[in-house]
Amino acid sequence: MKQVLLNPGPVTLSERVRSALTRGDWCHREPEFGALMQSINSRLAAVYEEATGVYEAATLTGSGTSAVEGMLQSFAPRDARTLVVSNGVYGERMANMLKLQGKPYVCIEGEWLEAIDMTAVTAALAKYPDIQAVAVVHHETTTGRLNDLTELGDLCKARGLDLLLDAVSSFAAEDIGFEAWNIGAVAATANKCLHSVPGLSFVLARKELWQRRSQAGSVYLDMHSYHKSQHATGFSPFTQAVQPAFALDVALDELIELGGWEQRGATYGARATRIAETLDALGLQTLLPRDMYSSVLWTWLLPEGLTYKALHDTLKAEGFVIYAGQGSLAASVFRIAHMGDIDADIERLCALLERSFK
Repeated sequence: MKQVLLNPGPVTLSERVRSALTRGDWCHREPEFGALMQSINSRLAAVYEEATGVYEAATLTGSGTSAVEGMLQSFAPRDARTLVVSNGVYGERMANMLKLQGKPYVCIEGEWLEAIDMTAVTAALAKYPDIQAVAVVHHETTTGRLNDLTELGDLCKARGLDLLLDAVSSFAAEDIGFEAWNIGAVAATANKCLHSVPGLSFVLARKELWQRRSQAGSVYLDMHSYHKSQHATGFSPFTQAVQPAFALDVALDELIELGGWEQRGATYGARATRIAETLDALGLQTLLPRDMYSSVLWTWLLPEGLTYKALHDTLKAEGFVIYAGQGSLAASVFRIAHMGDIDADIERLCALLERSFK
């Protein structure tokens, strides 16, 4: 039975992307693979027109978390504080990364169900004048909230602070204010809104940041070494995932053919609306107000008397995989992501949801 993935990555692949995995067996040190990686990096840096020519990409083998950790390793300063602004699991993870890296940081641990606390941000900047960078999650999939970064970005720009952005679950579907938010670097992955397979992730950074001395205390996660090598020869310091590169190459083709990141976000939004129509009619409620959500993923409250396991198992028996809540939300919510090649499955999903809840 076909598995339709409604979890926040990996996603249901198109046949073209799936077929690309069988392109062949290539050595990662041959010139054709080097040329492919240079092309992929160039295209990743051009997904957003605003970033083209201003930011450059470096790609590594690993999950989105590896890209986030590589970004913090390479660009979060060793001799000055980084301010982590958190309102979910993935913001908390960034703080833990800096802690384990031994780098100075301050973390604002906001409530999961609340927006970014700008009063606390302003207070932290006043208390710690040596803060040089701000780290934040764009789309916090803990709840589905798309963090409004307008005010935080304005503050970073006014104070000359580099914004280090976890865009793992928003890149290629949501607007990113590269200039307006004073973004220094962005971490993302192939297997979410880009609709490729797990195995490759990447960091985009402003060109001048790549010219700075690396702040990394890691060999594998020093993104400067990837950038230097890939932009010179296309090769990486370590073995890259070859077949996932084939898939990402085709996935980038499809992104362009289907209208780019703006159209992808609009497609997700239409799917979210259609699913919401069904669940609204059944009396279900969302965890957050609707206008707080990204187009990528919404979180729904479980009706009284229904467990996540029961709902998950019912849907999976029919070929649909949803996602559980995290931490304190585990027993009370379920999450549905709208990514991947699933247009042909939406109506069947809605019919199944209607039967399941009735």
